[in-house]
Amino acid sequence: MDYASSETNAVEIVDSAGSSSTDTTAKIIKTADMRFRVKDVQKTKEQLSATIKAQGGTVAEFSIQSSIQESDKVKYSTDSLKEITSYRKEGVLIAKIPSEKLDDFTNTVAKMAVFVDHQAMKMDDQSIAYLANKLKVQNRVDAMNTINKTATRKGNNVETSLYIKDDYVDKKIENMNIDNRVKFSTITLNFYQDNTVNTLIVGNDNLYDYRPGFFQRLGLNIIDGWVYFKEFLLGLSRLWAIIVVGFAVFFGVRYMIRKRKS
Repeated sequence: MDYASSETNAVEIVDSAGSSSTDTTAKIIKTADMRFRVKDVQKTKEQLSATIKAQGGTVAEFSIQSSIQESDKVKYSTDSLKEITSYRKEGVLIAKIPSEKLDDFTNTVAKMAVFVDHQAMKMDDQSIAYLANKLKVQNRVDAMNTINKTATRKGNNVETSLYIKDDYVDKKIENMNIDNRVKFSTITLNFYQDNTVNTLIVGNDNLYDYRPGFFQRLGLNIIDGWVYFKEFLLGLSRLWAIIVVGFAVFFGVRYMIRKRKS
């Protein structure tokens, strides 16, 4: 197969696969975000998912998080405590909505909210960047045609051709990405509910409460004291010789002092 012919076929294949119709419409990318309060975060997340699916959109990301605001434990019984916790639940959902339905979707979301803290939309015109990519793509095609006419395996034409085709594909993908972002708008939803108080009976982890009662402990301590006293006497019995010598020295010194005085 002729090398120049294969190069030309390759460019034609890439061009036919990546090119779009000569679209001259404005390329407006819409992004929006909302923050609002709801009655129940989990139920709202389920409602949002159903609404997004019904309008032909998709959920790109979501998360639900509960943060403890305050917690306390009070005695409930000898071996259990009542744990009282105040927590705040928040949810984040990022979705892609058909651009023509973005306004209707935000209105639907606003009706789910108890109170809307913040709502905003941004429009980014990518028409110039889109046109620049299309013109650069045409330049790559012209350059490839010129290279193919003088293509040789011994020269630098192969590397140059590959570089131009890779750059050609990059520009095509950039425009495909712009088309996708124009068709589907990205909206970020932050929603939260009022602080919720939850009670739970848990095991008592205070070891002091598991000790015996006062009178039982008093009796045990008296018994322990008698044991210690007996051990003390047994210890003294081992030192009987030292005690005898001590008494002997004491009375001997006392006798010598009295004798000197007399």
